Amino acid sequence: MTHPPAPENIDDFDADPTASTVCEWPIGPSDAGTRIDIFLRDNDTGVTRSALKQLIENGAVSLDGVPETRPSRKLKAGQRLRLSLPAAQPACPEPEDIPLDIRYSDAAIAVIDKPQGLVVHPSPGHPTGTLVNALLHACPPAGGDPARPGIVHRLDKDTSGLMVVARSEAAYQHLVAQFHAQTVTRRYLALVQGNPPDAGTWNTLHGRSEGNRKRFSTRVTTGKPAISAFVTVERFPGAALLRVTLQTGRTHQVRVHCHDHHFSILGDPVYAPRRLSPELRSLHARLPGQALHAEHLAFAHPLTGERLAFSSPPPAAFLDALHALRAPNSVPP
Repeated sequence: MTHPPAPENIDDFDADPTASTVCEWPIGPSDAGTRIDIFLRDNDTGVTRSALKQLIENGAVSLDGVPETRPSRKLKAGQRLRLSLPAAQPACPEPEDIPLDIRYSDAAIAVIDKPQGLVVHPSPGHPTGTLVNALLHACPPAGGDPARPGIVHRLDKDTSGLMVVARSEAAYQHLVAQFHAQTVTRRYLALVQGNPPDAGTWNTLHGRSEGNRKRFSTRVTTGKPAISAFVTVERFPGAALLRVTLQTGRTHQVRVHCHDHHFSILGDPVYAPRRLSPELRSLHARLPGQALHAEHLAFAHPLTGERLAFSSPPPAAFLDALHALRAPNSVPP
């Protein structure tokens, strides 16, 4: 059976878990002196350090085209590092009894309020304990890739909020078509540093950062279009609450748009804010991850065509941070 193209916001890097993958990184000045195994561990390979050590020793890594079998070899600026990942063995995830907040479920779809800290689907770095494993136990999904059945979009591990998953092949295809047509409404709340405008739209290119392949960037010469509209809901000393609506759905899109426009999301471990006041620095350090919550999701039901809309309040850590920001005084937008 052929499947429709993967949704735009499922990352191309792991779109086919059975395909071998070759990754390359240019080594910038900031990475000079870093061990090969440490660099690869920190750059989104999805492989543990011990597994990387074995891959390196077995000849899967080269520097400037020359095989390098020493995990401890330190990198130099200007080098080009290449990693060949072997084809993964296809595996069907197993059901696991993991608590889920199921907001809606029928024979075609389920809507989940995903908690912060839960990975959406299995990967080499997270083979179990994912949303897919939980769904297989509670309300089995179906459609698309058997390694991540029913997944038509995803949230980052530390982003909380609403997701829709398919429970049949027909529903999967219908939802994927809606995402490609950009008729699904996705709205987020984000606590950011800085003083953003009252409202605006970010329309940029989006691709992997050349200097750090774990990150994405708008400062790329080639990439996919990424569009986010935002409204400033509330202001605080040195920070603000944004409501962000996606038109496209690129990996890390809201996080990258905020960061590259100098309004990094508080708590973000990858796109970390800079030059924070002592109060905001303390708040940033206490957050368990980026203060980003998918608060609203609306789409057409795949069977009936009825427009369904769901809303979700932010989790406790987000609300605690919001209350802390409001404590001194808040400023209306």
